Amino acid sequence: MLALIGTGLLALSACGQEAATGSEPSTSLAGRTFLSTSVTEHGKPRPDTQVQLEFTTTGRMSWNAGCNTSETKVSTADGRISLGKQITSTLIGCMGRAEDQDRWIGSVLAANPAWKLDGDKLVLTTDSTTISMVDKQTVKPTPALDGTKWTLSTIVSGDTVGHYAGSEKVWLTLNGERVTGSTGCNEFQGTVARSPGKLTFGELATTRRACTGNAATLESVLLKGLRGEVTYRIDGSTLQTRSSGAGLDFVALP
Repeated sequence: MLALIGTGLLALSACGQEAATGSEPSTSLAGRTFLSTSVTEHGKPRPDTQVQLEFTTTGRMSWNAGCNTSETKVSTADGRISLGKQITSTLIGCMGRAEDQDRWIGSVLAANPAWKLDGDKLVLTTDSTTISMVDKQTVKPTPALDGTKWTLSTIVSGDTVGHYAGSEKVWLTLNGERVTGSTGCNEFQGTVARSPGKLTFGELATTRRACTGNAATLESVLLKGLRGEVTYRIDGSTLQTRSSGAGLDFVALP
């Protein structure tokens, strides 16, 4: 679902947005998608932050920092990114860290960041933030489903996306008809069958460590998400699994 944000986001930015309504991105940016390689705020790394910017050939830009994707007209004149007045966005109910990331990237882009392109490398800067990016086409090849250690990043429930503390300890690896991994509390293993775009998990055997609090919640959500048949897709370095309106997103470890 898309929503019209209008000026709600732009209230964070300075005046002078009119130019974006009729200007197209520089031809050096148009038709390209960039992924962040590092993000710093006040000279310090911003943890667990990944940004994607896509510049169309029709004068628009979309962005995503882990939850919702937003889009608007854009001007890149005079070395600045200037957003249009009307912004559309998906309406995923982001929680916790994901919600913070949405607000953060919105405020950065609304501040008319300066941009500099050097070949395949794009750098955006504001008074406090620097986002270094690289053209998606030059990013390392998509990781293989098999043999990759996939670490849990987000949990999807209907229109809600959440990030849980400790999820970085949750992982799985698929090898042929076997799956192994950790719930963050217990190790697990089991069988998995394949068909195009689908995985079917057998019953997973786990160790018997007693889990409490957030660790117990994560374990329950993971095991439920890896039960029976799920659809899957790999998008860049992210493995997405979905079943009955819920799902799990994993990222490939380097």
